[in-house]
Amino acid sequence: MARSAGGMKGFYLALGAIAVGGLGLLGYQLTRGGSVSIPANVTVLAADTAGFRGYLLGSDSAPVEITEYADYQCPFCADFSLVQFPDIKSRLIDTGKLRWRYRDYPLDGLHPSARISAHTAACADEQGKYWPVHNLIYQGQSDWARGNAEGILRGYAEAAQLDLAKYDECMQSARYAGRIEASLQEGTALGVTGTPTFLVAGRLLQAREGRYDRIRAIVDSLIAAGAQP
Repeated sequence: MARSAGGMKGFYLALGAIAVGGLGLLGYQLTRGGSVSIPANVTVLAADTAGFRGYLLGSDSAPVEITEYADYQCPFCADFSLVQFPDIKSRLIDTGKLRWRYRDYPLDGLHPSARISAHTAACADEQGKYWPVHNLIYQGQSDWARGNAEGILRGYAEAAQLDLAKYDECMQSARYAGRIEASLQEGTALGVTGTPTFLVAGRLLQAREGRYDRIRAIVDSLIAAGAQP
C-alpha cells in the first residue's frame, strides 16, 4: 500500500534527525579526546622540582647511577625500553649494582605528543603506578603516536587500575608541565641534544651506546674502580 505524502514527509524528517544525531555523537567522540593540553616553555617554579630528581628504579645503595633522558614518542627510546632495558633491569638494577634515573626530554618539534605522554606517566606516578604506565606507553607507542593519543593513554591508565577521576583531574590540571620542562632544561644544560641519551659518571652516552653489554661493561668498570653510591 502506498504511503501518504504526509507520512513520507514524517519518515524522512525522522531519518534526518537520526542522521544528524549520529553525526553529532561521532563529532563528540572525535573531539572529546582533545581536551588536554600540556604547555611547553612554561616558567619552572621551585615547587616543580622540590624533592624530585627524576623517576628512580633500583636500590638507594647501588654504587652506580645512570640517568636516561628520553622522549616517549621517540622510536629509538621505545626500542631501548623494549629490547635493551629488560636485561639492564634484571641483571644490573635488580641485583643492586645500578640505580636508574629517568628524565623527560620531549622533542617538541618532532613529537607533538611527547609532553602529554610524559604527563600521563607523571599522573600515574601520583598514584604509585609510574613504572607500569611507563612500560605501557612505550609498548603501545605505535598506536598512540599516530593519533588520539589522549584517549589511548587514558586507556593505559585504566589498564593499570588508576583511579580515573583522579587521573582525569591530574591531566586537566597540567600540573606537571613545569616538572617536564625542568627535566628538559636540565638535559639541555648538560649537552643533551637527542634521545635517548644517558648520563653516567659525568659523561653523556648517545643512543648507539645504550646496549645492555655496553651498559654492563661501564657499570662493572665503575664498581671495580670503587664507585660509591
